[in-house]
Amino acid sequence: MTRAVLSIGSNIGDSVAHLQSVVDGLGSAVVAVSPVYSTAPWGGVEQQDFYNAVVVVDDPEADAAEWLRRSQALEEAADRVREQRWGPRSLDVDVVDCEGVVSSDPALTLPHPRAHLRAFVLVPWLDVDPDATLIVDGQKLSVAEILDGLDRSEREGVRTTDVVLAR
Repeated sequence: MTRAVLSIGSNIGDSVAHLQSVVDGLGSAVVAVSPVYSTAPWGGVEQQDFYNAVVVVDDPEADAAEWLRRSQALEEAADRVREQRWGPRSLDVDVVDCEGVVSSDPALTLPHPRAHLRAFVLVPWLDVDPDATLIVDGQKLSVAEILDGLDRSEREGVRTTDVVLAR
């Protein structure tokens, strides 16, 4: 495995700097970076909106476990604290997909078990890979079709920003 799709988000502190730290930290492994979107928080916890983006990475030396390790190291560098599920965070880096691998390992479930429900993942992913696919319930589906199937309010809740992350 080499290629992975990472969803990044932040709503505490300098969110743009936190997102940029992911791109900087992954360096030459970065293949593509989506525009940054503003989205309402997901999961019912009262908090401010998030900035979200997708980063596509590729490294022949990295497997899914390595992408998880790198993601967690980037979160730690941003002083990520896990106090509340779906709560506010300085940086969240999720491994969404790693070359279509399906895994139920509790340390890293692939594809991300809720990616197909989250427009804030799907919209930016399509920006960088219009032909993206995701395995949902054992079926390989077009990310565009998955997004079309989401509630309209969910899709419209993903708002464009003027923020651009530098590669």
